[in-house]
Order: sequence, then C-alpha cells, then structure tokens
Amino acid sequence: MRDTRESRLLLVLLIAIAFALITVDIRGGEQSPLDGPRHAAASVFGPVEEGVADAVDPFGDAIAAVRDSGDRSSRISALERENTALKQRLGSSDRNRGRLRELDAMLKTAGRGQYGIKGAQVIAIGAAQGFSWTVTIDVGANDGIKRDMTVLNGDGLVGRVTTVGPSTATVLLASDPKFTVGTRMEKTGEIGFAGGQGDRLLRVELLNGKAVVHEGDRLVTFGSSKDKPFVAGVPVGEVTRVEPAGGGLTRTLQVRPFVGFSKLDLVGVVVEAPREDPRDTVLPPKPEAPKPTPTVTVTVTPSPSAKPQD
Repeated sequence: MRDTRESRLLLVLLIAIAFALITVDIRGGEQSPLDGPRHAAASVFGPVEEGVADAVDPFGDAIAAVRDSGDRSSRISALERENTALKQRLGSSDRNRGRLRELDAMLKTAGRGQYGIKGAQVIAIGAAQGFSWTVTIDVGANDGIKRDMTVLNGDGLVGRVTTVGPSTATVLLASDPKFTVGTRMEKTGEIGFAGGQGDRLLRVELLNGKAVVHEGDRLVTFGSSKDKPFVAGVPVGEVTRVEPAGGGLTRTLQVRPFVGFSKLDLVGVVVEAPREDPRDTVLPPKPEAPKPTPTVTVTVTPSPSAKPQD
C-alpha cells in the first residue's frame, strides 16, 4: 500500500474504531455485544492454536531438555571433580592420621624407655654400602646423628645407623643377615643374640641351652657397652617357634619382629640413652586372654506325683 493522505486517514479511522470496540467490550462485561463474535473466533482459531502449540511444544521441550541436560552435565562434572578432590583430601587425611598415630606410638615408646630421640622419615630403601636391607633417613650429621646409634619406631627395634652424611643417614635394618643384636627374654632375663634372615623371621640363639621358653614369650635389646650400637630395653619381637634342645649349648628360637620392615615411614634415632636399663617396661601390655563363656546349667526338678485316689 502506497503512503498517501487517504491511506493515513483510513489507518487513523481503523485505530479509532478498534479503541471504541475495546471500550464497549470492557464496559459490557459478560453482556458485551462482542461476546458472541469473540466466542465464534475462539471456536475457529482455538483448534489451530492448540495444534500449533502441540507442534511447537516438543521443540521447546527438546530445547529445554538439551539446555537442562547441559546444565546437569555441567553439575555432574563439577560434582565428580569435587568428589575426586574430596577423595584425594580424604586419602591425604587418612595418611596424615596414620602418620600421627605412628608418631604418637613412637613418642610413647621413647617415653616409656626414657630415650632421647631425633625424629626422621624414611626417604629411600635399598642397597647401600653393600648392605641389602637398608633404608635412608632424612637426618644426618647436621642433626647430631652419629654412626652406631639405635633406630626405633613405635613398635620396636628398626636397626642401627651405619653411615652418616651431612643431612642423611643409612640404617641397617634388623632383618639384614649381617645384623646382630644382643637380646634379653622378658621376665626370665635369658640372654641371647638375634640375627636377621632377610624376609624371614629373626633367629635367636639363647646362651642357655636348657632355658625354658614358650611361644608368645617376648624379647628386648640387651644393650651395648656405652649404649652403642644398641640401647637396652627396645622391644625386638615375639617367639613363634622353639627349636628342640638336642643337648646343645644354645637354644634356637624363631622370633617374629614387632617392626614391619616393608612399611617403614617415621622412625626415631636414639641420641640420648636412658640413665637406667628399662628392662621390660617398654614392652606393651599383653592383650588379655578372652574370658571363657560361662556354661549355663539347667536343673530340672521333677514335680511330686499326684496322690492316688481311693
């Protein structure tokens, strides 16, 4: 349509009529003269609108689904990342809690024996100086560490220092076949010598071939002259087998060490020996034997027989 004076007048007239009809419809309410035409229009255009809505809604739902899926995917990815981070922190916390327990046990052991210790961490394992069962710790001469010092942890005897550098030291483990330490039996005080056997149990030779020993008996270090290389009283292990005496001059024992040499982490180097031999006081209390379950005895008393009738 061309923009002429007549077309502009027609547009103004149509707008005026539309406003007039709207005013009449509003004022008439339910009695509006336009109510009938409005319903007729609804009857004609309603099904069309419904069809269009049905045709459009699936696309709208699909778009919304894609959008929501993206949001859910993002949320899931974020949650997975958070979960992974939490697991890592939990793992780290578990490890830290484990190390705190190790440190606490080691300090208690040192406290019971009155050992002055220098804490250290195992930073390497493996051969050193021709030894096959050794570990490297992160303290050395700068920390006051010297050769032939006793090394322990919360469980007991770990080994002795063999080589010292400025900031690290090598520890020969008690499991090494070249390792030997004097031992004392708990309670009886029988003296012997324990030697490592690699990944097998410790072998102990008691000087008294007739000593009475039982499985479960425990041993501690006997101690050395001037406390080097070993201080006295450090827990060594528990007897698992007593070899037949056989009339020999010594008695051979198989001893399970208290220390797990394959999982060492925190250790303590004894830099100050106790003033007195702690004897057996460093050994942890033995667990109480389980109490036997009491036997329930049921006594049945027969009732007196009824008196026969005459």
